Amino acid sequence: MTLDPKDWPAFRKTAHAMLDASLDKMENAREGRVWTPVPKSLKAEINTPLPQGGISPEQMQAELESIMPYNPGNIHPRFFGWVNGAGAPSNILAEMAGAAMNANCGGRNHVGPVIEQQVIRWAAQIMGMPSETTGLISSGTSMATVTALKVARDKFQKDHPGAELVGYTGAQTHSCVRRAFDLLGIGKEALREIPCDENFEIRLDDLQAAIDKDRAEGKTPFAVIGTVGAVNVGAIDDLDGLADLCEKEGLWFHVDGAFGAAAILSETVAHRVKGLARVDSLAFDFHKWWQVNYEAGCVLIRDPYLHRLSFANRPEYLRHDEDGLAGGDFWAVDYGPELSRSFRALKVWTHLKTHGIDAIAEVVERNISQAQYLKARVEAEEKLELLAPVALNIVCFRYNFKYEPNEKNARIVVDLQESGLAAPSTTTIDHETAIRVNLTNHRTRESDLDMLVDAILEMGKELE
Repeated sequence: MTLDPKDWPAFRKTAHAMLDASLDKMENAREGRVWTPVPKSLKAEINTPLPQGGISPEQMQAELESIMPYNPGNIHPRFFGWVNGAGAPSNILAEMAGAAMNANCGGRNHVGPVIEQQVIRWAAQIMGMPSETTGLISSGTSMATVTALKVARDKFQKDHPGAELVGYTGAQTHSCVRRAFDLLGIGKEALREIPCDENFEIRLDDLQAAIDKDRAEGKTPFAVIGTVGAVNVGAIDDLDGLADLCEKEGLWFHVDGAFGAAAILSETVAHRVKGLARVDSLAFDFHKWWQVNYEAGCVLIRDPYLHRLSFANRPEYLRHDEDGLAGGDFWAVDYGPELSRSFRALKVWTHLKTHGIDAIAEVVERNISQAQYLKARVEAEEKLELLAPVALNIVCFRYNFKYEPNEKNARIVVDLQESGLAAPSTTTIDHETAIRVNLTNHRTRESDLDMLVDAILEMGKELE
């Protein structure tokens, strides 16, 4: 008994049809609704007893095609809500090759670790970090953050055994940092959230005061987490200021650059993120502004010795040999928590080689320009109000209702989503509900933003 097709030619025909359907999905990404809720009828069809016998490849192809219209919508150019990349057809090729290879990239001597190391070298070069920087392609910034902060925690626990560790970040930092403190046993209460200024950037004077207070109380400060691209408004912390403070205080400097680290590719914004070259660790996502298909995050760590020391602990059945399949000079399990790992790096490698860094930089630059275009449109409309500075690629604004502005702006967003026209999201800025428009899509045009603004004005008028 084997799970291979009984009829390879027939399976090949079905696989080609499935490939065509997948390519059609991306080729026609601009067409139709942005988001479509899953129908109750489809949910009922999916809700079946555990299959005892199989179905034919043709039947499975039909079922796969039936679910394809109900993705979150992020491949569509008017998906504005959350920081999701739009993906690229080139990644379909990588996914096919990766599925056929079925490689476990936690270790052993094969092409997976070779490609992953090359991607890490490219990433370090882009960010301006040293050539000896180590790293991993992770599931996303959340796991990358856990990996980086474990290295930081282990270093300080070794240097200060039994100490009560505390860390610091801005009030706008992503919640994954607090979760990382919890998962690593440091404790969520050990993360100090430092107030931000009017530009939503961490206040360095308040940060210094918090460090001084903790030291005076006998606690051991160990890490500062800066942000490049705060998820609410796209704010960028003063990286050089944070790096200077960390050097003075002897603290680990980590940066959450989930989507914002891609700003290093922008001619107009790169000067604000050049401090990435000074970090001890960086977490970011290739599957956001870089447009690699999900999932593909990245962690970079400046000190390769500390990185390996924090994770390398192989049992005898994973011992290293100089030759054979147990050889190889890089095993990911020595640098992170996972032994079972998919070949995520293949997508990143394929994407960078297919398009080149210049094309990706052009996408980043265009989205930044589009954010300024949307800002200007908002400021030109009497009924619309900008709620936060536009530092990068996120625009937060609202329709100026006289009564119930929070409820009505939230209603506009839901109505837009359910109409299928566009999919912004909401956030809260100074207790005001904001219509939040994020631009990380290589398919978006200024005409899409005009369509969005016109629809918001029309819906707002109806709700007044």
